[in-house]
Formats: sequence, structure tokens, C-alpha cells
Amino acid sequence: MADVPEGGGVILSEERVVVTQPEPGEYRAFSAVCTHQGCVVSDISNGAINCACHQSSFSITDGSVLGGPATAPLPEQAITVEGDSVRLG
Repeated sequence: MADVPEGGGVILSEERVVVTQPEPGEYRAFSAVCTHQGCVVSDISNGAINCACHQSSFSITDGSVLGGPATAPLPEQAITVEGDSVRLG
């Protein structure tokens, strides 16, 4: 879990998932597929998950849209936190 920075996150491109840590010890996961036109999001900065295709941005806390053109949030994914690992499902 050291790979998931506080106030940020990591993009797992192969799994098409974004794992974030909005607050210390609080982990969230969202689809990494932008709801605008299906691009995989490109980076995480300043509390936002960003898509480089058309500059949509989403909250690391709940996946909600921070800036369009996307109008739908990133769908949340179920995760399990066990010790030092985060698992999907």
C-alpha cells in the first residue's frame, strides 16, 4: 500500500482500475475508464483523477466529475484491504 500515496493514487492500466487514498488509511477504487469516451485515465494530481483525451477530471474521494466534458462519475470498484495489500473484490 506504500505505492498508493496519501491524497493521491495509482492507475493500474492492465486491470483498468484506479486505487486512491483520499485520507490516511482510507482506500478507494474506481474504474480507470473515462465515462466520456472510454479512454483510460492518464494521471492523478491535486486530488483529481485526470483523463488526457479530453481533460475530464474526477474526485479521488468518490469518483465524481470535477470537470467535463464527462458527465458521469467513475464507477466505484469493490476492494479489500488486508495488511499491506489491496485486492479487488
